[in-house]
Amino acid sequence: MSDFSVKPTLTGDRVVLRPPTEQDADVVAGILEDPEVLAFTGTPAGTPPPSLDFLRTWYGTRAAQNDRLDLALVDRASGEMVGELVLNEWDEHNRSCNFRTLIGPRGRDRGLGTEAIRLLLAHGFGRLGLNRISLSVYAFNPRAIRVYEKVGFVREGVEREALLHEGRWIDALTMSVLAREWAVHRGRPGTNAFPRTLPGTTPSPVS
Repeated sequence: MSDFSVKPTLTGDRVVLRPPTEQDADVVAGILEDPEVLAFTGTPAGTPPPSLDFLRTWYGTRAAQNDRLDLALVDRASGEMVGELVLNEWDEHNRSCNFRTLIGPRGRDRGLGTEAIRLLLAHGFGRLGLNRISLSVYAFNPRAIRVYEKVGFVREGVEREALLHEGRWIDALTMSVLAREWAVHRGRPGTNAFPRTLPGTTPSPVS
């Protein structure tokens, strides 16, 4: 089991995942102003955005973190940073992490997120030795849910009425993918690989 001190650059056909730098702060600041990003991250209306100074400090210190992995998502065609992917909340003993992603308007609807998530999951299971990678996604974000299921995340449960959004209560879905599942489908589950919802009654073997 490795820690997160090594910050890789992961290259796919259409995307590159690379360690972020403080120069990325301006791009992220713009992404954080996008209404869709604000809604799907559950940011309350009227919440002031983080300052550029804060963002520069934040992204300038990601390389020093040995308990999480933050990677900038770059569109290879343009060389432009369009978002980020993160593995955090590392549970070393149980070999698990939380996953989250942030993709701005210029990175959507072209398959960049799908490829990027597959790259990060391959690194998490293959290089970091994780057994479980999980996430939470609001139920009114069907596009993200489709992408997560496409790369192998399985719905586990529902946090009922987890978010109050514009006067409506929104559920949050808990999803995960396990190392033994990844070993079978490598982020491309077929109809006969794993069902979308697993009973979860058989624990994974420890190896």
